[in-house]
Amino acid sequence: MGITTKFKTVAGAAAAALGVFALASAAMAQGKAVPVSVSVDPAKTGPVINRDIYGQFAEHLGRGIYEGIWVGENSPIPNTKGYRNDVLEALRKIRVPVIRWPGGCFADEYNWRDGIGPRDKRPVRVNTHWGGVTENNEFGTHEFLDFTELVGAEAYVAGNMGSGSPREMAEWVEYMTSDSQSSLANERRANGREKPWKIKYFGIGNESWGCGGNMRPEYSADLHRRYQTFVKAPRENPVIKVATGANVDDYIFTKVLMERAAHTMDAISLHYYTFTHSWEEKGPATGFNKDGWVSTLKNALRMDELVTKHSAIMDQYDPEKRVGLFVDEWGTWFDQEPGSTPGFLYQQNTLRDAHVAALTLNIFHRHTDRVRMANIAQMINVLQAMILTDKEKMILTPTYHVFDMYVPFQGATPVAARVEAEPFTHGDTTLPRVDVSAARDTSGKLHIALVNLDPDKPARVTTEIAGVKPRAAKGRVLTADRIDAHNTFDKPNTIQPVAFSGRVEGGKLVFDLPAKAVAVVAVD
Repeated sequence: MGITTKFKTVAGAAAAALGVFALASAAMAQGKAVPVSVSVDPAKTGPVINRDIYGQFAEHLGRGIYEGIWVGENSPIPNTKGYRNDVLEALRKIRVPVIRWPGGCFADEYNWRDGIGPRDKRPVRVNTHWGGVTENNEFGTHEFLDFTELVGAEAYVAGNMGSGSPREMAEWVEYMTSDSQSSLANERRANGREKPWKIKYFGIGNESWGCGGNMRPEYSADLHRRYQTFVKAPRENPVIKVATGANVDDYIFTKVLMERAAHTMDAISLHYYTFTHSWEEKGPATGFNKDGWVSTLKNALRMDELVTKHSAIMDQYDPEKRVGLFVDEWGTWFDQEPGSTPGFLYQQNTLRDAHVAALTLNIFHRHTDRVRMANIAQMINVLQAMILTDKEKMILTPTYHVFDMYVPFQGATPVAARVEAEPFTHGDTTLPRVDVSAARDTSGKLHIALVNLDPDKPARVTTEIAGVKPRAAKGRVLTADRIDAHNTFDKPNTIQPVAFSGRVEGGKLVFDLPAKAVAVVAVD
């Protein structure tokens, strides 16, 4: 089930608000728009798109937590109990379903006891993974879980299997979830929280193949089996246990964990970051050329191959598909911005990032049988962020706008869509010219996402919906005049969605889709 492309096509680029529409219209008037045919069959459906694939990741890294989320009650920045009001409002708007915390690599050295009790008495540690800066632990268990409640999101807590003990992990879960009169539950009450929290997801470790312990898969499987044994949430408040899984294409890691520990897990993780070229040559976040656009989108599309192959291995040991595949770290990773603090992983966010986000979400829509959660890295001020802040200032990124446009897909039922278009080639690279995802929301309304990867040419997308005579299709499009268009604190609205619609011709919907554009429409 999902999208197929009749021809292999290539890369994408940008289009900005009003000026680009004029350019696209002029190009189409001259017959330069590339014809694209899309067939949608609402009768062919897949499992519901789990809302949690729109999840976020907030690690103690750079300015992701401090300043990004937490400014403290005494900050001149408007806040609610220490949490930035502007950030809370923005996250609520995109209906963030779940947030993963406290890492990442930070989780592998984190002792939860450092982050409870009076803030002025909490120990100060060194964040050895991210910049070697001090961590005062002002933002701990209570602050995170209260934050998720303010946002309206589920909590995904990552436990320390790397340097912590099974007892430490077990006691943290009891502290958070127990409604008993145990010493740990009463300690939570003394620290200000009477009722237990609902912890929906708990990670048994993080990246055990790397910063979480440099383990062999066999050893990681054994430790998972051991540690998860002692994670005992109340029966009325159970947790979904997530095993730390593979990095990119380490299929052996997935095989060994599924073979030896599948019966002790509810989900297994997968991590994959998109670079322009490679880990050694990540490339700049802005100022890139067409080669950088094409190479990055090509690497983003590799997510489909990874999910497909890891899922096939999981099928061998779990044919009922009980165990979920959680892509709980994904997104672009470029060279950090010049002049920013080393190790803080601060990068700008452009129209190219928006395309990576849209393409990746579309891939997840095609794999709803296994992919039941995903967490983009990271929510604020780190890597492919939704939001960037500079003290009291805040801007929404192109990636944020994609997540906002894609809200109708949360909990929707994906339907089959097929794309036919002539190939587009840049150098020796071919990519889909237009990528499409379609789904019906809970009210039955059909939504279609269109992504034009071509940075130069608009597309005339003729869409036929089996068994449906459409009357109209309206929504929004995100595009710009440059492939590296981005918002700044001086110009926060350089790139943002604008109104977009299709027209009906011969019973089919026709969309004049600008070059380098992401559009989402609702069909009437």
